[in-house]
Amino acid sequence: MTPVISRVLVANRGEIASRVFRTCRRLGITTVAVFSDADEALPYVAEADLAVRLPGSAPSDTYLRGDLVVATALKAGADAIHPGYGFLSENASFARAVIDAGLTWIGPSPESIDAMGSKIGAKAIMAAAGVPVLSAPDRPTEADLPLLVKASAGGGGRGMRVVRSLSALEDEIAAARAEAESAFGDGTVFVEPYVERGRHVEVQLVDSSVFGDRDCSIQRRHQKVLEEAPAPGLPDDVRTAMHDAARKAAEAIDYRGAGTVEFLYDEATQRFWFLEMNTRLQVEHPVTEEVFGVDLVELQISSARAVPGLDAPPPSGSGYSTGEPVVGRVASASGRIETTPQGHAIEVRLYAEDPAADYAPQTGTLTRFEIPAMEGIRVEAGFGSGSTVTPFYDAMLAKVIGHAPTRAESARRLAAALRRARIHGVRTNREQLVAILESPEFLAERLSTAFLADGGPLGACGAGATSESAQGSRWPREQQEVRKAAALAVAETARATRKVQQRIPVGFRTVTSQPQRVEFTDGTSAEWYGGRDGYRVEGVTVVSIRAARPSRTSSTSEVVPSSISEVEVVLEVDGVRSTYDVCVTGDRIDVDGPFGHTALERVPRFVDPATQVAEGSLLAPMPGSVVAVHVVIGDRVAEGQPLLVVEAMKMQHTVVAPRAGTVTELAATIGRQVEAGAVLAVVEGTQSADTAEEQA
Repeated sequence: MTPVISRVLVANRGEIASRVFRTCRRLGITTVAVFSDADEALPYVAEADLAVRLPGSAPSDTYLRGDLVVATALKAGADAIHPGYGFLSENASFARAVIDAGLTWIGPSPESIDAMGSKIGAKAIMAAAGVPVLSAPDRPTEADLPLLVKASAGGGGRGMRVVRSLSALEDEIAAARAEAESAFGDGTVFVEPYVERGRHVEVQLVDSSVFGDRDCSIQRRHQKVLEEAPAPGLPDDVRTAMHDAARKAAEAIDYRGAGTVEFLYDEATQRFWFLEMNTRLQVEHPVTEEVFGVDLVELQISSARAVPGLDAPPPSGSGYSTGEPVVGRVASASGRIETTPQGHAIEVRLYAEDPAADYAPQTGTLTRFEIPAMEGIRVEAGFGSGSTVTPFYDAMLAKVIGHAPTRAESARRLAAALRRARIHGVRTNREQLVAILESPEFLAERLSTAFLADGGPLGACGAGATSESAQGSRWPREQQEVRKAAALAVAETARATRKVQQRIPVGFRTVTSQPQRVEFTDGTSAEWYGGRDGYRVEGVTVVSIRAARPSRTSSTSEVVPSSISEVEVVLEVDGVRSTYDVCVTGDRIDVDGPFGHTALERVPRFVDPATQVAEGSLLAPMPGSVVAVHVVIGDRVAEGQPLLVVEAMKMQHTVVAPRAGTVTELAATIGRQVEAGAVLAVVEGTQSADTAEEQA
């Protein structure tokens, strides 16, 4: 009997929930969203036909509560559950609970999930099926270094550590176990050889049919940043062998539905090894959809319905090949389904993080979040203007996908879309993504998992990874213009918001003898004069200044919050005009113009003494929860000694002593939620004997 799927609950959040809803709407299926307290105002909640609150904000209280999700589905009248990715998507017990409740599980069988759920067990199955795997040493020696510690039950870089010294192995295993336990509820880890500069290549499956391959080599902290399809530069025989190995993997566990087999590829030897199988939809699935013209979510739903396949499946080819017919094979909304990849697609993950600060997650309100609608550009966003980024979940804001006839054109389109995006209020990795797409190394297909760690574009967390400093080094004259536009917008905002004399420019003088100055926290400043004829700036002609109208985003229907002052400033230098859209929010100034985005902050005229901190204070690097404290007041510590651990967005960050000394204050306790910049501890430096004598 064919299951009826008329109302689908998506047991997930953000952009993947929106993505599944889009296909369901096209198929005439009613949708149900679940949301935590922290997610109530996100766009996906309003997009669903029905929405149900899961009380709390922590994943363990909400999206990881399988019993609560199943009960919610029954209460909402759903007849099927789509798990998205992450959370419970690869949890066999949850899949069984869904089925036992009489609901349709849109995913592979619980048995397949179990088989691939443990990376240790999966490797044994793959080896028996003839799929090449990396063998881990039982007693590693210096000759086996470097090694990789990995979580058996999870992915996404969590619970993963590279070990380059045997003396560090035990500590790294302990750290990986703690992170894996927090992220997946299972602290099991294993060790395998670490291929220093391999490529991460994966094969998309639906049942045992292959929908080409993707390269996902560009990563930070073992988490993917950019993905593309098809994987560039693979020799034909290697590509064919990978597809065959992926098909063997699917057949070994009688796999049904959408899944991905991931391989580690060594270009030097042209060898590859099985990494893992993701028994779910991948974050990067849009690049495969773009080049094959297929809707993978629709194929998942069709597979769950067990509708008979087409009479004549497409023939085998370099991209799309079949083992047995895809159950319920369908084309995309465009009506096409390709046997080989058409063109090239690249996806980048836009994260709320600061690459210059060791990729520290960022939180706050996205005062503006607009990604332009352009030909060949697809946006999968979980946030809109006015949305709040919280510390409870993954830091990804959106995926932006470029599709074009060639790889180079796809990269150009994508870089242009990112540059034109309006993203204010939260620091992101946008500038790093643009630098990657435009780098000679990337365009020449010199790819590896060490691309960023080796000092690729703004990689290795180097200085200059923020948009402001990066742009300042590339366009110094233009950045002076940016600051002048920012200063003029500040003045115009002050004029428009004051209660009297609104028609008179700020800083008006009958005889303009001295300029007004705005200083910024990056050490720069800009000067201007206010006179009866308006504003004047040395070296620049002020063509016009006017209030800009709030605009709607391309990815959501939200309007820019009314608390933001928006000013359009047109400047002219040597006959060349440039238009700047400037948003002033308190002391923060966001400038979007022909040279990209620059975030500035005014130096306050008066400093609040309450904001000052004592020398030696250890500040929280990001909002999060304290999960470990290794010292007590009075302990003597060495420089670089780990003192405590803060967890944010499923990643753990160790806070170390900035110098040798004594812990004199300790505000951190296990379980405490802290804001970015909060004082966690104070370490007072130890005076040398000579210094003490001099002071005496």
